[in-house]
Amino acid sequence: MNNLMLAQLMKDLQDPEMMREAQKLMQDPAFQAHMKKMTQSAQFQQSMKRTKEIMNDPEKVKEMQKNMETRLAEGQKQLQEFEEKEKQEQQGKEKAMEGEDKKLSASTEE
Repeated sequence: MNNLMLAQLMKDLQDPEMMREAQKLMQDPAFQAHMKKMTQSAQFQQSMKRTKEIMNDPEKVKEMQKNMETRLAEGQKQLQEFEEKEKQEQQGKEKAMEGEDKKLSASTEE
């Protein structure tokens, strides 16, 4: 997961609407069956074992937390830049449409 996606995920976790949708998804029997199948896979079991080992080492936990905080800060900066660019593009489109509306109004008045 890249830093931008991490920042977007953290932002989404604060959105009540997103959380309601996630809750609906988790209550879906098909989703629950998929998750059960996934958690029983050897790859998932190995990943959980490695995670548990890491979480039992306070130094590794500190290192992981520091790394995550750094990545999140970088991702938040990227997300802010992306959102600002999107906002500017939207404003540009709105101004262009206003100009087209004025041209259309002027041509219909003639």
